[in-house]
Amino acid sequence: MAITFTHKPGLVAYVTCGDPDLPTTKAVILAAARSGADVIELGVPFSDPVADGPVIQRACDRALRQGTTLEKVLQMAREVRAETDAGLIVFSYFNPLLKFGLGRFGAAAEAAGIDGALVTDLPVEEAGEYLRGMRSRNLATVFLAAPTSTDERLRRIAEASTGFVYAVSRTGVTGARAEFPADSRELVARIRRWTSLPIAVGFGISTPQQFAAVGQYAEAAVVGSALMQAIENSPDRAAAAVAELITTLRSQQTASHKPQATSK
Repeated sequence: MAITFTHKPGLVAYVTCGDPDLPTTKAVILAAARSGADVIELGVPFSDPVADGPVIQRACDRALRQGTTLEKVLQMAREVRAETDAGLIVFSYFNPLLKFGLGRFGAAAEAAGIDGALVTDLPVEEAGEYLRGMRSRNLATVFLAAPTSTDERLRRIAEASTGFVYAVSRTGVTGARAEFPADSRELVARIRRWTSLPIAVGFGISTPQQFAAVGQYAEAAVVGSALMQAIENSPDRAAAAVAELITTLRSQQTASHKPQATSK
């Protein structure tokens, strides 16, 4: 498969797998893809999600209490891949991958039809072994670029990234915000000096206005906490709630139907 954004902005949807349970997560992912998500980030629950705000922290806690593991997430992903062509990215902290085994992870991800991974707390400077293993299996390696990153670090992140680059809109943790930071546009412009890959902006996008605004300067927007809040509010109709939110987010989209695509 290939990571492709067919409209601008494309939508990258983050889902904490296993919240409230894995069968519901599968239904949520398929509903998100049918509603217009181009890429789904399969969040592997972790006991210390330091980059995440309270909504995703609670989701991780619930998923861990359900016994969700990386192995189970990969098994579910194989089932999802049989039913959708949407991009699938494993979103994890490094420890679950390290415990699973980097070589084993690459093989399992490839077998499941995963397109790549984003390892939240793996510095690009220390990612050599991970990069070699992922590239040997043609799996995308997505890295985070922060507003505080130096130009030299942005260059290294851009060189190590395939699929797309994830531009963190602000410092701090994930979570919906009423005001979206203005300097995210500047960060995207800085990243573009080093890469022609699509750039996805995340951390804080929760309204149709914010979603549409990102499309003025980036290829995609990442939505996570708002989706997980919808699931937390309506666990018995989680798939429907996610589909409704995605439809709402796209309601003010300033459509540009020119394809923006990249291979793994």
